[in-house]
Amino acid sequence: MASLAYRRLYKMNKVEARKELIKTYQETGSISATARLWNTSRQVVRKWVRRYQAQKEEGLRDKSRRPLHSPRQTPEEIEKLVVEARKKTGLGRRRLAIYLSRQGVKISPNTIRHILRRNGYQSRKKHRYIVYSTTWPWETKEPFSNIQADVKYIYDKGSLGTTHTTHLIRHHLPRYQWTACDSRTRLRFLAYSYSLDSTCGLAFLLLVLLWLRSFSVDWPVVFQTDWGVEFGGDNPKNIEEWNERFLAPLGGALKRYPKGRKGYNGRVERSHRTDDEEFYGPYLLQVRNVEEFLALSARWVYVYNVLRPHMGVGMDGKPPLTVLKELGYNGDEAIALFPPIILDWISADLILSCDKEVGNDLLAHYSEARLSSLSQCCVS
Repeated sequence: MASLAYRRLYKMNKVEARKELIKTYQETGSISATARLWNTSRQVVRKWVRRYQAQKEEGLRDKSRRPLHSPRQTPEEIEKLVVEARKKTGLGRRRLAIYLSRQGVKISPNTIRHILRRNGYQSRKKHRYIVYSTTWPWETKEPFSNIQADVKYIYDKGSLGTTHTTHLIRHHLPRYQWTACDSRTRLRFLAYSYSLDSTCGLAFLLLVLLWLRSFSVDWPVVFQTDWGVEFGGDNPKNIEEWNERFLAPLGGALKRYPKGRKGYNGRVERSHRTDDEEFYGPYLLQVRNVEEFLALSARWVYVYNVLRPHMGVGMDGKPPLTVLKELGYNGDEAIALFPPIILDWISADLILSCDKEVGNDLLAHYSEARLSSLSQCCVS
C-alpha cells in the first residue's frame, strides 16, 4: 500500500488517495514517516490529517478556490445580458462587445470571454489535418496575393425568410452574388447574376483581376475557389485552359482548395453571413428594381470595405481599406469601390474580347462599364 507514491495515486482518485494517506498515518502515528512512505512532504500529510480530524471524510474533498469577496466581478444583470446576446446572435467576443456597446453596455472582449467560459460557451478548435498544399487565409502575408472567390445563392429562405425571397422573385432581382475576398485585408468585390455558369464565373475573375491591374497592383494574383461548375468544375483541363488562355496573360491564376474543406475559404464563406445580417436582412425590402439593387449594393461595398470594423485575425477592429494602407498600399483609395454589375449582361462579350486579344480590348470594355456604374452610384 505504502509503496505506491502518493502523487501517482492522487491522479487516480483524489479522495481515495487521501483516505489511504490517513490510514498510513494512523498505522505509523508519525507525520514524517508517512511522508517518507508516500514520497511527499510533511506539509501535505499535515494538511490532510488536520482536515480529516476536523471534518472526517468530508474534509478530504477539494474545496472551492473562489474568493469570498470579488469587488470587481461583473454584475449579475450584465452577465445575463451577455449570455442572452450570445444566444441571440452567436457572435464572438469582439463582435459581441460592439453589439452590446450599441445598446449602451460598455464591456471589454476579455470580460465577455470569461463570462462565456463560465456559462459553458468555451469553444474547442478542431485539429487541422493537412490534405495537400493549399493556402490557408492566415498564411497570406501580402494583400491580393490570394483571393478567395465564391458564389452565394441569394434566394435562400433558410437565411432570409419567405418575405425577403418572395420580394426578390416579385421584383426579378438577381439570384446569385459573386464574391471575391482578399485573404489578408478582407477587401471584397461583388457582382451579381441570374444564371450560374462558367461564363459568368470567368467574367467575374477577369473583372476583379483587371480592376486590380488598373490600380497598379502588378504582382501575381491567385484566385482560390471550390470545385463548382461556375469555376470550371472538376475537370483539370478546364482549369488549365482558364489559366493559360485568360488568367496567366494578366498575371493571375486559379487554384482549388481540397473538396469538403471550406475552411480554406473561410473568410469569404463567413462574409456571406454578414451580407444576410447587415445588408439583405435590413435593406432588401426597400429595393424595387435592379437599378436600385445595384446602387444599394455599391453602398454596401463602400460600408464593408471603408467603414465597417472587422474583428478577424490581423484586423484589430479596422476596416479593410485601413489595413490595406497600413500594409504599404499608397494608391487610389477607389480600389475599395468595385462597382457591382450584372454579369449576364456583359459576360459573353467579355469572353469574346478576351479571346481575341487579352488586355487592351477587355480593359477598355470594362472601363466603360466601371465608369457608368460609378456614376449611377454617386447619383444615388
